[in-house]
Amino acid sequence: MIDRLWPSPHADLDDDMLLEAYAFPEADSWLRMNFISSVDGAATRDGLSGGLGDEADHRVFDLLRYGADVVLVAAGTARDEGYAAMRLGDAAVAWREARGLPAHPVFALVTRSADLDPASSIFTDAPVRPIVYTVSSASPDRRDALARVADVVIVGENDTDLAAVRADLASRGLTRIHSEGGPSLFGAALSAGVVDELCLTLAPTLEGGTARRISAASEAAPTPLRLVGAMRSGDELLLRYSTRHP
Repeated sequence: MIDRLWPSPHADLDDDMLLEAYAFPEADSWLRMNFISSVDGAATRDGLSGGLGDEADHRVFDLLRYGADVVLVAAGTARDEGYAAMRLGDAAVAWREARGLPAHPVFALVTRSADLDPASSIFTDAPVRPIVYTVSSASPDRRDALARVADVVIVGENDTDLAAVRADLASRGLTRIHSEGGPSLFGAALSAGVVDELCLTLAPTLEGGTARRISAASEAAPTPLRLVGAMRSGDELLLRYSTRHP
């Protein structure tokens, strides 16, 4: 059960109400980041973000993909979290097709090393040709191998330029960008000033240890946020923030 606390309190939201609450705004381009964190700031448990989530978090995680044109993920996160092809379930496909959207969002991966396996199901089972964003200093052999199974786009020399990633996606008509991490990708996006929204699940746990925060970068990038939604499932909070201020 997920209850909306603010705005417009409402108990036990069904999937349609959650989809409405998380709908992308009308915009030329919109980049949403989705993360989970413990109360003391850990982004993972045993190295995986999935270890912090419960049924409510997993429910919202799936629903957030429904309205996206593209799901953007760092290659390291895709490897660590065991991503497969970006293939949605029947309910999501029906919802999208009823609204004139393609059956599945595009899967876009960001990698400086181009160290992705072209034989992975990410590519071999993809319902839509994926996009790989990488840099010119990455191995040409790896880039060439990936180009056989994905669109490979150079967005920098040594570091990926997240503003260039966003601009390329928009040029393809992929304006509703939903990102699932990880921390380095989020940190780079904050530094580039291209983040519009953060969906944050606050897990009711203290983790201690040395787990990373949800964003990581070599330099700070203070970014004021505006709370636009708050929900609760038991002791867990599901928060939505925007960087765009009225």
